[in-house]
Amino acid sequence: MLAILNSLVPIFLVIALGFVIRRKGFPGEGIWLPLDQLNYYVLFPALLLNTLATADLRSFDIWPMAFALACGMFAMVGVLMLSKRLLPVSGPEFSSMFQAAARWNSFVALASIASLYGKQGVTMAAVSVAVLVPLANILSVTVLTRYALNRRAEPLELAKLLAKNPLILACAAGIFLNATGIGLPGPLAVTAKIIGDASLTLGLIAVGAGLRIGHVFEAKWTVLYTSALKLLLMPAMMMGFCFLFGVTGLPRLVVLICAAVPGATSSYVLARQLGGHMELMSSLITGGTVLAIVTMPLMLWVFG
Repeated sequence: MLAILNSLVPIFLVIALGFVIRRKGFPGEGIWLPLDQLNYYVLFPALLLNTLATADLRSFDIWPMAFALACGMFAMVGVLMLSKRLLPVSGPEFSSMFQAAARWNSFVALASIASLYGKQGVTMAAVSVAVLVPLANILSVTVLTRYALNRRAEPLELAKLLAKNPLILACAAGIFLNATGIGLPGPLAVTAKIIGDASLTLGLIAVGAGLRIGHVFEAKWTVLYTSALKLLLMPAMMMGFCFLFGVTGLPRLVVLICAAVPGATSSYVLARQLGGHMELMSSLITGGTVLAIVTMPLMLWVFG
């Protein structure tokens, strides 16, 4: 347990740093949106591209891991749809709950995995991104358009979303370069590594900067319920699917962390674009991130 805490506490301290410096007004409010865009469109894709293009994926049987991740995601969708029937929430509120429980914060996941398991862990985490990001985007847009905008998502709309997602494009390019044996030539690999190395630190700082503590108490029961689904039930379900598909060792630990991290801060942007409940979305992201300080070490201790 002590080793887990030693690895995870620095991750949350960096998040806390982002929270503090934004509240202090440093280095200025105008920096945060460009920083998020730089990380999302340039730095993080470079990390994924370099990791997948240069990794020795033959060392792991990644398909059982991919199935466990996908099945865990769909199982959570089932739980959420049942919750929609049982809870007195509006369509926009449900769409925000859906994103908070089904999506995952890849910055927190990769930073935690890198701290705990090093380069091989990051490779498995990049594989997880390739599985979960397309699924999470398709499901989130489908739910938002259905329950927040009260219409169906068109297949062309979903295809355009995926085609423009830089994380999906980076994963696809990295897998292609790896599978074909092309890889990344020396200077390009070094360049991508230099660019990508900046992504996790800046990503964690941006996560902290986006926290809104004051909103959490206004919807505390919804925050607690949704956080319990994401931070406790999701890891338990994915560990069940790991057992079912025979996922063991490092891949299983990576699946566990990907399941145990809080919801993605980018959910707020999608909620704003597609009619979600933005204030609730902010509360859910903040509450889940704060609670994950306790639940992530707990889940690693119980299932690790």
